[in-house]
Amino acid sequence: MSIETELAVEEAYSRLAACTDHADRIGTTARLILTVYEDFYSQLCEYPHRAQHAFEIMDPHASIRISRERLGLYSRYIAEHGPRILAAFPALADDPSVWDPLDRLFMAMIVDRYDADIAFSFAHSIRRNVGRGLWRPVAYSFPPPSKLRAYSMASVHRRLRVHDRIDTELLCTALRVPNFSVPFRDLQGDAQKILERVEHLLHSVPNAAPALALDVIDAGFFRDRSAFLVGRWVLADDGIVPFVVALLNSPEGIYADAVLHRVSDIHDLFSSALANFHVTTRLYYQTCMFLFSLMPRRPFGHQYSTIGFNHVGKVAILNEINEQVRCGHRFQRSPGVPGTVALGFTFDACAYHLKVIRDKPTNSYKWGAYPGVAAVSDKYRVVHEINRAGSMLDNVMYFNLRLDRDMFDPALLDEICRQAAGSVQVDQDGVYLHVLIVQMKIVPLPVFLETADENATRAVMVSLGHCIRNNAATNIFNKDLDSRNYGVGRYGRVFLFDYDAVEKLTDVKIRTNTDREPGEEAVPDWFFEDGVIFLPEELEHGMQLKNSFARRCFREENVDLLSVEYWRDVQQKLQRGEVPELRMYPDSTKL
Repeated sequence: MSIETELAVEEAYSRLAACTDHADRIGTTARLILTVYEDFYSQLCEYPHRAQHAFEIMDPHASIRISRERLGLYSRYIAEHGPRILAAFPALADDPSVWDPLDRLFMAMIVDRYDADIAFSFAHSIRRNVGRGLWRPVAYSFPPPSKLRAYSMASVHRRLRVHDRIDTELLCTALRVPNFSVPFRDLQGDAQKILERVEHLLHSVPNAAPALALDVIDAGFFRDRSAFLVGRWVLADDGIVPFVVALLNSPEGIYADAVLHRVSDIHDLFSSALANFHVTTRLYYQTCMFLFSLMPRRPFGHQYSTIGFNHVGKVAILNEINEQVRCGHRFQRSPGVPGTVALGFTFDACAYHLKVIRDKPTNSYKWGAYPGVAAVSDKYRVVHEINRAGSMLDNVMYFNLRLDRDMFDPALLDEICRQAAGSVQVDQDGVYLHVLIVQMKIVPLPVFLETADENATRAVMVSLGHCIRNNAATNIFNKDLDSRNYGVGRYGRVFLFDYDAVEKLTDVKIRTNTDREPGEEAVPDWFFEDGVIFLPEELEHGMQLKNSFARRCFREENVDLLSVEYWRDVQQKLQRGEVPELRMYPDSTKL
């Protein structure tokens, strides 16, 4: 917080404290919330430039810190200012009617702002914090933007016309778009390599129309050690071909490492299972529209989350679900084996899987004393706030949410009321949820294997191994090794999606029985140790894969995961503070 904004916030609190008239207090509170929001938003918009600087000075620790800070910024502001505002104006909790005029005043203040949707979400998050512990839902929605909304017609991309043929000059211009403060190692050489790849790509498509232009988002995309240029080739028949260049930095300068054009690879790169991108433009809506043109099968709400605007994404996700419900769909219990801790529901057309946490686990729970709903919810929150390494589904979490009762199948609603009565209340019209967790829908791994051929089975066992390694690299260990906790995405990637049994890998004790003599009957020493014990040689058995070919493939493709040496090596690297490199795009895309 700068000195100027800090003073502005404190002056706004002083004005509220000095108010004696009830109506004035409502108006002053609305202005205070806007002042706090403006301070938050100015900091939010600085993170991409900080991420660019970390890339330019090759500081991966700073990149991780920046991502963690940015994810926690919104919650930190709400947690700090919600109680302060309530203390200054207690009627906000005591008198629900205060919020209607406050909302109207606040909306009048923000209606023409480009970021009106974020500001409105921020105000409602403050309201949700003030009413925490009360069964009083707060809408996850915002009015449509006004026609005067600033930047509403601005373009986020730069169009580079192709004259006669694609050449290195055009590609050099594109590579300079992120406006790096450090030089390229060999800009012309990179442009030539990319040109050869692009020519092969565009000419290998039968009857492909020629490229007329290259659209490039006028910004850099930054995450971990990498930067990305994001664009699309515009063809004469109005078709498009995605064009994403991965850039790395070195002591000799920045260089192009890979070119991605397959939709599946770009889906994986922009997956919400990875840390958010930092994008050096404020035009977040247009950026999401551009990304949607590259990945039209990806739900629009997740485009926002990918670039760090999670709370706008939350509203967009709910809007998508409500639109599908209006088409006649109803929530049903999720297919497959019920979760021991979470109760899941969805419907066939829905792109999402929704969860509430049970008051008590089912009888198959195997971890001793149940820590309670709040502790389990906190594990899902922690997963949301870390780098999920491309191998853990993100958790979109809603608090004090109301959904229409007719969205639910009656049998499902009865089960929710029985199993999660402490988190759910139902009246004649609505279902009120203290906490709702929403994830992208994927196919549970055992269900996928039921119909997979041998090639698909082997490929998914390779991906399962990558999933476990990536999780380990970010200090995540799933002590419930059961394959039912993993699922397969649209393009064959395996993700962990159940988090009630996740622990820090550095807290796990890696032990083994392979050093014991055959027939030795004494109880091993590790049996008496406290904490989480993991025997790597038990990993394959713990997966409980019913398909014998899948078990064999897992063993053949992931022999390192069955060794004590692998796991202790990862633990030691984590304890030394090393930042692991993650697989974000396949080797076939590299230049």
